[in-house]
Amino acid sequence: MLLSQILNGDGSLSVVAREGSEAAVVRGANSTYALAAEALSADLPLAAVIAAHGLGEAVDLAALAAAGRLALPITHPDPSHMHLTGTGLTHLGSAATRDAMHAKLDGAETLTDSMKMFRMGLDGGRPAAGEVGVQPEWFYKGNGHTAIAPGATLTSPGFALDGGEEPELAGIYLIAADGTPARVGWALANEFSDHVTERINYLYLAHSKLREASFGPEILVGDLPSDVRGTSRVLRDGAAVFEAPFLSGEANMSHTMANLEHHHFKYALFRHPGDLHVHMFGTATLSFAAGLVPQVGDIFEIEAAAFGLPLRNPLAVAPAETGAVAVKQL
Repeated sequence: MLLSQILNGDGSLSVVAREGSEAAVVRGANSTYALAAEALSADLPLAAVIAAHGLGEAVDLAALAAAGRLALPITHPDPSHMHLTGTGLTHLGSAATRDAMHAKLDGAETLTDSMKMFRMGLDGGRPAAGEVGVQPEWFYKGNGHTAIAPGATLTSPGFALDGGEEPELAGIYLIAADGTPARVGWALANEFSDHVTERINYLYLAHSKLREASFGPEILVGDLPSDVRGTSRVLRDGAAVFEAPFLSGEANMSHTMANLEHHHFKYALFRHPGDLHVHMFGTATLSFAAGLVPQVGDIFEIEAAAFGLPLRNPLAVAPAETGAVAVKQL
């Protein structure tokens, strides 16, 4: 089952459930968040709660996407309680891309920190069920205020040196009343980043990740395929200036999803009841690694068949600000 949210004429949301090509509005549901909370409260699978609500009016999701009426597939009533986070160096092949970015010019070190981290994942990122493996790289991106709807513009700050796509899978989680993380499902994500800033010095990684991000348009409810195969594109004036395979799922990763989930939710900070988490799991595909310099108006497109509609977002750059931010003394 795939879930999405659409915008109604009065600005309210409706939830849409899809099986195959058939999509319809979920009766009596004004948000995916409310449905997930209902499932947690009743201790029922999300699919069972949706079945109990029943389906109403059929909809054409592709037409709604073209009309700009797709919202994020899940949001929190208070955007400050929606956390955007992620982890990198998790995919087979990703180390070569990151290692090239961080290689020492003098060649004095055989392994960069990136390659060391990647090898740690290869050696200890796939523990047996119930056991804890090595912790991955981790980063914070923002909260619900920086989550951008499918089809909407990803805006690079005026001070940024780059704004490039990162095609990833994201896990969507709602925290239960007792602090247990509950997975709503999985979605495509664009973990939009500043790769030029990151390349200056690896300690700038945290700065480079504090950017907007998008995910959806649909959430896959249920098991994640072990081998996810899709395509990442950058479109310019209607033509692809970059196109490459997008591979994910545990068959293409150095960590298990369970290990990555553990190392996020082991922090009590991320287990506050009612909070919503969108946690992105890394990638091995970057147009930046191929030498592409994104331009304003380029469209990032990420697709994988199991996740329904492709995720598309155009690129914009905010006006440059002059001078320092002034802090007011109280």
